[in-house]
Amino acid sequence: MSESSTRGVSVVIRDLCRRFDKNGNVVEVLQGVDLEIGPGERVAVLGPSGSGKSTFLHTLGTLERPSEGQILLDGEDLSTLSAARIDALRNKKIGFVFQFHHLLPELSALDNVAMPMLVGGMPRKDARELASTALIDVGLEHRLSHLPGELSGGEQQRVAIARALVAKPGLLLADEPTGNLDPKTAAGVLDLFLRLH
Repeated sequence: MSESSTRGVSVVIRDLCRRFDKNGNVVEVLQGVDLEIGPGERVAVLGPSGSGKSTFLHTLGTLERPSEGQILLDGEDLSTLSAARIDALRNKKIGFVFQFHHLLPELSALDNVAMPMLVGGMPRKDARELASTALIDVGLEHRLSHLPGELSGGEQQRVAIARALVAKPGLLLADEPTGNLDPKTAAGVLDLFLRLH
């Protein structure tokens, strides 16, 4: 593992607010969230459906901009960064695993995992080598050339985990990553997260 992945990133959230305008009605989803996460810490965000967990993760992960407040990653204030700089930071420091794995159906498991690095400008050969190692790490060495439709739900989620971890991000965000899996497969995915952490 690289030094940055071993130490993780520090996260400081101050007075975070996220609101949406729904047909003239302002909906406050997040209000005054304060949180500090140290490098290497594991944190669970719990709450009922519709309580703002996904909005929080999307905002923390720079997929959405906060309405108010600050998010600092390793001391860098995200509100001061250009869109291009945020995209670069997201690609380098943040990994995502979602409930729906969002794999590209026309690409093999190997190429799905390599995609973030290719988008970041890495040569194809290097990206595929790292992707192969990531898939081996999640127990899919025998599925590199398979398309998502040829994989079970648990295997698809493991491809998504490999894709999230391939660039060795310091921050991994998982939004209900076992929500569509049966209990046995879900337990296996959670065990994999703990092992890879």
